Formats: sequence, structure tokens, C-alpha cells
Amino acid sequence: MLLLSEQQTRDALPFPDLIDALDGIFRSGCVMPTRHHHDMEVPGEPDATMLLMPAWVPGEFAGVKVAHVFPGNSKRGIPAVSAQYLLSDAKSGEMLALIDGGELTARRTAAASALAARSLARADARHLLVVGTGRLAPNLVAAHMAVRPIEEVTLWGRSKEKAAEAVRELEAQFQVTFNVATDLDEALAKADIVSAATLSTEPLIKGALLRPGTHVDLVGAFKPNMRESDDDLVRRAAIFVDTKDGCLSEGGDIVQPLKAGLISNADIKADLYELCRGEHPGRQNSEDITMFKSVGAALEDLAGAMLAYRNAQG
Repeated sequence: MLLLSEQQTRDALPFPDLIDALDGIFRSGCVMPTRHHHDMEVPGEPDATMLLMPAWVPGEFAGVKVAHVFPGNSKRGIPAVSAQYLLSDAKSGEMLALIDGGELTARRTAAASALAARSLARADARHLLVVGTGRLAPNLVAAHMAVRPIEEVTLWGRSKEKAAEAVRELEAQFQVTFNVATDLDEALAKADIVSAATLSTEPLIKGALLRPGTHVDLVGAFKPNMRESDDDLVRRAAIFVDTKDGCLSEGGDIVQPLKAGLISNADIKADLYELCRGEHPGRQNSEDITMFKSVGAALEDLAGAMLAYRNAQG
């Protein structure tokens, strides 16, 4: 059985290829049972989450990801998400590969955001604001740079020290201008794309501050009690999601406005299935504010695992 480390998984999943792989599986579809989602008590800390995410393409590949999300890990200086992915042959059941699930999750999550941005962000979007300094931040930068002509990246975090450290690391990887945002409200007013990846339970992205034409990418807030966007953004934006089933039941940025009556199911313009299949055109004009909410889906992991396996095989 093939064993892929974190670095090997990263090397096997270049963003242009991974974005196209996600596009392909959203076009073709796969079998994707409802994922298991369990809260886990952690004494003295916020609850953790266990996720079990199976999916398969009949007769080709099958896989399952086991993931843990521990918000308290930020105090330990280690990633909040840890996971492994087991890929199997869907004809024989033979175990083919054990793939680093944390790296797979980070890269496929960022790739899904970039896939949405291909349809939703303005073609001339050059200024990216990343809200959050965790593992996803550099992946979101790289993924968005793969689909839009990003020239400037601003990073905001609750800890200015962590944000400054992250910028120093990013400057060594990418040949664009980087800044640390000292005031999030000011940064929101200047960005072409806002990509938020936090575990916030209170809104950070204020819709009233955004310029016309801004695209907002909401990656965090994967549980109903979490939220990154405020009511003004929900009211102003054309709303898109990765999967309707997932976001209507799990993502607080959609669940809470629905419960409050601010929006209805009909206000969700399309999901990635519809965008990738050309059933919705995406952005309608240069003045629209677009909002993309993702909570992740097992078919994204499967697409990434299949790509990693094939690339690692040579």
C-alpha cells in the first residue's frame, strides 16, 4: 500500500491540476453518503469534532477520510485539523493508499474556493485579503493565485505577531506584495477577493464595507453556531455554496440567516455542481458582490486522493 506523507501529498496535488480535478468530479458526480459528524468533549477546552467522510466512484475508487478538528490546538501551536485518508480499489476493495488527510483537506478546501472564484470573482481581481493565519492561509493564497492575477495579498489575524510571521513565510514562497492588516474594516474596503478561514462564532466580514464587485469566500464556520459573515453581507450578496445539502444544514453563514428569515433556500443561486456543469453562469456583472460558502464535501477529498495516488504512481 502506498503511504503519502504530508510533503508527498503536497507535491502530488499542484493547485492547477487539483482545481481541474474538483471541476471534473463536480461535473460527473460520485456516490457520497451523508458524512458522520460528532461533537467530542475536551475538558477545559472548546468541543472538538470528529468527521467520517466516505465517497466512491463505482468500479473505480472508494475512500474515506477520518478527521478531527480541535480548536484548542491553537494554544498548543499545532494545526486544528488532523486527518488521514484511506483510498481503495472500488472493484476489489484492495487498500491502495494512506494519504495525509490534513494536507489533503487543506489543499482541496483551498482548491474548491479557487474553483468557485473562477466563476464568481472578477477576472481582473488583483487584491486578495485573507482573514485568518492558520494552515489554510498559504493554501488559499496559492489557490487563488492559480485562477486570478493576484498582485497584492493582505493578511489579517487576531494575533498581529502570527500574522507578521505568516507574511514573512509567504514572502519567501510567492513573488507578490504582502501586507499585514492592522485594521480589518479598512482592509475589507480595499480588497477584490476576501477569503476567510477562521473558527469564529461572531461575524468578521461586514458587508456594508465591501466595494461593489467584491467576491467573498467563506471557508471557516463549518458548524451552525459559527459565523464569519454579517447580515449586511448576506443581504447584499449573490449567494453560492459548495453543496446545498451541506451548507443548508451545517454552515452557520447560511443556517443562521435562514433561521432568522433573512434569506430563503431560493436565495442560494447555485452550488458547485451547477456552476461546473454550466447550469448557472456565476457572476452576472462587475458590480455584483458574490459570496461563496463552503463546508467541504467527501467528493472533494476523493478527487484529491485519486489525483494524489495517480501522480505519486508516476
